[in-house]
Amino acid sequence: MKNYKEHLASISTFIFDVDGVLTDGKVFITTSGEQYRNMNIKDGYALQLAVKKGFNVAIISGGNNEGVRVRLKGLGLTDIYLGQRHKMDAFEDLLAIYDLKEENVLYMGDDIPDYEVMQRAGIAVCPNDAAEEIKSISDYVSPIKGGSGCVRDILEQTMKAQNKWMNGDGFEW
Repeated sequence: MKNYKEHLASISTFIFDVDGVLTDGKVFITTSGEQYRNMNIKDGYALQLAVKKGFNVAIISGGNNEGVRVRLKGLGLTDIYLGQRHKMDAFEDLLAIYDLKEENVLYMGDDIPDYEVMQRAGIAVCPNDAAEEIKSISDYVSPIKGGSGCVRDILEQTMKAQNKWMNGDGFEW
């Protein structure tokens, strides 16, 4: 495992999965078929701050829930790829749109559909409760479970490494 902290200063782009990363992976289903997910407010604060600080922040998810899209748009995210059968297509799309180098991208995933993208990203990270196959290729395994603040963990570490934490507009929501 390479020392991921040495590379945080070069990260310009974050890509996150949703279920199992931004949520705890539980889906509540009503009798009408509506699906509800639970997101951590501290992850939300860190996501909107990363956007304000000039980072590209994107979502690539196999799930397709409009409530998730509404929440993420409300945090300032614009690159939200839901319903992605093959996540590599969206990853390559983002690289092309923003003329990104893979080494400047940090990807956080938790399960097998994230595997290929994580192998290509400059830094691959996962929550504590990720699948073993994902942990085995991660440069960093957060001590925090999915949906419980693992996104805040890696965003905060990166912004601290780049002197973008606890300053300026960081005190505003």
